[in-house]
Amino acid sequence: MCDYVVVGSGIIGLYTCLELLNRNVKASSITVIAEHLPGDESINYASPYAGGDFSCITDDDPATLYYDKYTYTNLKKIQLALGGPQFGLDRYTSTEYWDIKPSKEKIDSLASYLEEYKEIPSYELPSGVAFGITFLSWNFNCPFFLANVKAYLEKNGVSFRRQKLTHITQAYLTSSTKVVFNCTGLGSHKLGGVSDSNVYPTRGQVVVVKAPHIKENVMRWGEDYATYIIKRPYSSDQLILGGYMQRDNWTADTFKEETEDIIKRTTTLYPKILEKNPFGNKLEILRVVAGLRPSRHGGVRIEKELVGHDKYLIHNYGASGYGYQAGLGMASEGVRLAFLNDSKI
Repeated sequence: MCDYVVVGSGIIGLYTCLELLNRNVKASSITVIAEHLPGDESINYASPYAGGDFSCITDDDPATLYYDKYTYTNLKKIQLALGGPQFGLDRYTSTEYWDIKPSKEKIDSLASYLEEYKEIPSYELPSGVAFGITFLSWNFNCPFFLANVKAYLEKNGVSFRRQKLTHITQAYLTSSTKVVFNCTGLGSHKLGGVSDSNVYPTRGQVVVVKAPHIKENVMRWGEDYATYIIKRPYSSDQLILGGYMQRDNWTADTFKEETEDIIKRTTTLYPKILEKNPFGNKLEILRVVAGLRPSRHGGVRIEKELVGHDKYLIHNYGASGYGYQAGLGMASEGVRLAFLNDSKI
């Protein structure tokens, strides 16, 4: 029996499974189909490469503000379900700076739910910064977290199946399949039956260093750049340094000059990385990687489509770089649409 099929095992797909369980859907009726599964690495599988924290980078439209709030306020349930922070989801203080002050709507929304929220006085802001806050964030050890969510879902009866689809209708595995959730991210660009030309990659490159002395996040958002420092929990003291937001760049290669630029920007923003470094004035670089955020012109697509007479396709993709922090809210909306005005589901 596979009444509900989720296509894609990135963070949006896994969040969708969790939201289906939250709706009291039987786990045994849920099947995940994906070309790549947690534990895999591919430039076409973005979720393992994410920096992985709850940041305030998202847009200020009402829907996105709601998705952020829903995710932030419900992550505790996921942490408890997995068994605690040691499964890859922990809390750290985050400091965020903006060169251009966010809208009043965004600031008011953040202030209404972020724990330990404080606005930084203007005299304490770095040069060129217009606004800053501190708050208690959520940090993900992304590859580890994905694997543990998959293990949790499997333990409860959700099935996972490795399969590359050429057309979305292949996801209707049996006559009992009622709803398919398309959570394929960048895959929606070429997947038959979807072929969304609005989907494009936003490439990022990050430098992973060993930094046991850093226990917080620091970020600065500019009009055409992003500099971020993200603590990766339960990772033997890994620190993620980034980054880049390169639109429509499909390359998986990494570049020495970008690595050097990232290190310069992050250590200038947060000198403690070097000043308190137990390894001296040279960072211990563990890895340099690139990832492709699944972006979309026009923003995320969360849409219900009738297939045939009595089956539905729920599209849920285009989260770009904010799948971890807004994705649970997006999944909640996708699942809500699946059940909306249909007593047979």
